Amino acid sequence: MAEFISLLFSNVFLLGVLLIVCIFFLDFVKSRKNGSQFPPGPKGLPFLGNFLQVDYRNPPKTFHQLRKEFGNIFSVQYFWKKMVILNGYEVHKEALIQRSEDIADRPRFPLFEHIGYAGDTKGLVLARYGSSWKEQRRFTLTTLRNFGMGKKSLEERVTEEAQFLCSEFKSQKDQFDPIFLINNAVSNVICSIAFGDRFEYSNEKFQRLLRLFNASIKAQSGLLAQILNEMPFLTHIPWLIDRVLKPEYELIAFLKEMISEHQKTWDPNYTRDFIDAYLVEMEKVKEDGSSSFNEANLFATTYDLFGAGSETTSTTLRWAVLFMLLYPDVQSKVQEEIDRVIGRERKPTMGDVLQMPYTNAVIHEVQRCGDIIPLALPHLTYRDMEIKGFLIPKGTTIITNLSSVLKDYEVWEKPLQFYPQHFLDENGKFEKREAFIPFSAGKRACLGEQLARMELFLFFTTFLQQLTFEIPSDQPRPTEDPFFATTLSPYPYNIRVVPRV
Repeated sequence: MAEFISLLFSNVFLLGVLLIVCIFFLDFVKSRKNGSQFPPGPKGLPFLGNFLQVDYRNPPKTFHQLRKEFGNIFSVQYFWKKMVILNGYEVHKEALIQRSEDIADRPRFPLFEHIGYAGDTKGLVLARYGSSWKEQRRFTLTTLRNFGMGKKSLEERVTEEAQFLCSEFKSQKDQFDPIFLINNAVSNVICSIAFGDRFEYSNEKFQRLLRLFNASIKAQSGLLAQILNEMPFLTHIPWLIDRVLKPEYELIAFLKEMISEHQKTWDPNYTRDFIDAYLVEMEKVKEDGSSSFNEANLFATTYDLFGAGSETTSTTLRWAVLFMLLYPDVQSKVQEEIDRVIGRERKPTMGDVLQMPYTNAVIHEVQRCGDIIPLALPHLTYRDMEIKGFLIPKGTTIITNLSSVLKDYEVWEKPLQFYPQHFLDENGKFEKREAFIPFSAGKRACLGEQLARMELFLFFTTFLQQLTFEIPSDQPRPTEDPFFATTLSPYPYNIRVVPRV
């Protein structure tokens, strides 16, 4: 019996050694597969690669350090998946603009397949590059324009919402955190387009949904979410996937309820909003089995609009308010320009932009310095490509480090400081810089860029036309350090508003 147990342990030990040798061998073969012209990168651990070396709480910081060692194009390995990180303006210019289609694809996101982003049903943001994605993007852009993007009708809607928000600010008798009021106001703009209605700031259900949305963003940027995306077999463990996706489920229920209500009251002869327009399109192609217009894509596209149309713009406005608190001299100069060009009575319009170079420069610098989306969503090479002498095979995940462009030492005079003069020439006229790409560029550039620019200008000028932002006397000076959770957000801060009489 003792001999049998000894033999059993010996065999188990031998199998364990063979398994470890196989893992090392496969890892070695995998690491050599890409060839000598593949971008260099840090040496990783067997199987894990560089997963433990990249700080999941602040990947841009890790990439900044690796850039110093390996240059503007380098690679990292998550388990057995190689990813190429692009850095600096010149590299992004070649990749996103000159070679746009080469990196227009998207990798798989197993985590999101649990909330409806499976197969060809991936809406706009996560969809693979191809005819379905082109069809959905073309329709969405056309519909947004039909509902006023870039037109006077939507401008008036944004201006009205900005007035509501200022009134809500004024009603706060003491210091307060503006995060949920700003989120609500910005979300109301996209809600009016997608759902045909806005929500009162006192609406508890919608406030909860905004909190859930913030929670979902944080959960999806955490370590567990990254592990689940890299090790898809773990997504079949219900309690594990629920830890990441729990906030999503209520958001999904809300959106499906809104879509269901539209379907019950839908009139093909009267289009109220984006959902109605999509239902009209579904009706047109209902006999075409190859069309990408279906209920699953309706949900996915609406979800993308709601998410992309609220989070980034509201975060940018929170940075704008924070910078006005921290730089009162800049706030005063903006208010002087508003008083001179618009006055205190007339509402701001987009026609005022050209007459307000300093205000325009401040808004652009808020976006640059706030660095809202430091790492755009991963791209995937659509075909084999060469960039700056490196060969990158088809199917390689590409990370565009936008932070390295917005804070490129070779482009900006003071890349790490809030400095509106970055966007002013020697005569004080507004000057847009080529390296200003907060919305990314190329085929995957943000389709809501025009709407976001409108919202930022109208909200910001309405704020400072009516209010002065101050740090509460009993509060310390807020920090400019960001909090990373997919986006770079300011840490919570309180404000005090003083109406401008």
